[in-house]
Amino acid sequence: MIKKLSFSLVAIFLVCISFESFAQQDPQYTQYMYNTQVVNPAYVGSRGSLDFAALYRTQWVGLDGAPETGTFTFNSPIGVAETMGLGMSIVVDRLGPARESNVTVDYSYTINTSDEYKLAFGLKAGIDLLDVDFTLLNIFDEGDVFENNIDNRLQPQIGAGVYYYSDKFYAGLSVPNFLNTKHFDESEIGPTSAQTIAAERLHYFFITGYVFDVSESLKFKPAVLTKLVSGSPLQVDLSANFLINDKFTLGAAYRWSAALSGMVGFQATDGLFLGFAYDGETTDLSGFNDGSYEFFVRFEIFNKPERVLTPRFF
Repeated sequence: MIKKLSFSLVAIFLVCISFESFAQQDPQYTQYMYNTQVVNPAYVGSRGSLDFAALYRTQWVGLDGAPETGTFTFNSPIGVAETMGLGMSIVVDRLGPARESNVTVDYSYTINTSDEYKLAFGLKAGIDLLDVDFTLLNIFDEGDVFENNIDNRLQPQIGAGVYYYSDKFYAGLSVPNFLNTKHFDESEIGPTSAQTIAAERLHYFFITGYVFDVSESLKFKPAVLTKLVSGSPLQVDLSANFLINDKFTLGAAYRWSAALSGMVGFQATDGLFLGFAYDGETTDLSGFNDGSYEFFVRFEIFNKPERVLTPRFF
């Protein structure tokens, strides 16, 4: 039997959805440097191997109805010259009574701009599915807005991105979904309710990083992720990671006016990488939860020999 969610869930949920505009925001990641394909299709094929990756994030642990996100991706270069990449991204995001899932196919085409640098263009296309079960809420003053669940609302998703990179540097700009889709409207929830629209707003992502060779056994990589969404504050994530002996990763991150994070990673085998991150809130919300946890795993096959000897740090 599903446990009824407490009033704290209602508070979080109603903050995230106003009755003038319900804005579905894309989930956030602390280990974004390993999860680039989800937000930028131009990344696919850039590692030169067949990659499988999975990430699980549980946010604000201890707070009823807090966000949970799972992603699964795979991609590979294709073609004789490997100038193209093909992959798939699956994202499942839960927030209280709402569950949003999307499945997209990712494609990229890469050109060599010099001996060291490449420029990739990417396209993303797929479907987005939204479910909202209002029966999971403890409703104190029921009204029309809570009387009808949202079941399997299907919408298309189309996005694009560019990705400029070498073995030490990368920069990407992307919009995962260009479509301002509507999941439900006033006519479906009663004439007396406010205009309630689940609209997918444009998300603009910019990511960049550079790898410095401090010594033969130590590499240092600062990175930045910027997310801009209409009607929401600018989100900036700053991170710094150290790679030790091409095996161990230690790092820290700061999400502007939101959280401090610690990250660890381990290259267990030539093809297997494991990552973990913990976020501690720097806002007033810190007193109501035990932080956020994120787990990441990547498995590569058909890796090139040079990549095994010197694994890329992104």
